[in-house]
Amino acid sequence: MRKLKNSELDRLDISEFKQAEKSPIIIILDNIRSLNNIGSVFRTSDAFLIEKIYLCGITAQPPHNDIRKTALGSTETVDWEYSESTLDIVKKLKAQGVKICSIEQAEHATMLNDFKPQSDTKYAFVFGNEVKGVAQDVVDASDIVIEIPQYGTKHSLNISVSTGVVIWDVFSKLVVSR
Repeated sequence: MRKLKNSELDRLDISEFKQAEKSPIIIILDNIRSLNNIGSVFRTSDAFLIEKIYLCGITAQPPHNDIRKTALGSTETVDWEYSESTLDIVKKLKAQGVKICSIEQAEHATMLNDFKPQSDTKYAFVFGNEVKGVAQDVVDASDIVIEIPQYGTKHSLNISVSTGVVIWDVFSKLVVSR
């Protein structure tokens, strides 16, 4: 088996990406501290044609060298917007009919493997601060709380890893399985 060269990967250029049909997934970053995590979320969002990323609260915004280092140019492809308030974005998106899903460990959370996204619904997934998680007022305003099952001792995933796990799971259920 031969590894593919970058030139064989059939990559979209920026204008093709902007024109491509996006997956019905929006990402909301609620007070993310690490610039490398933010860049990684952009890069994963590019890979799965995410519609938009909302950067909220203390979450840094491009351009920034530490974001650029891990984003590898995806801040130029994936649409993004900054908001001081995560809750304001949640309310705005809910008013547009977007289903809000906080990724958090919470009472009565739905396990990710049990989550059944509907093909006619647009989803916004909220990922929280590396220490405090998703703010409680945002959890309260969410339509559903989804938990990533974990079986080890830490019960804690890096936010960029959590984002990758959730995006792939939902993308595979909505897009790949069609």
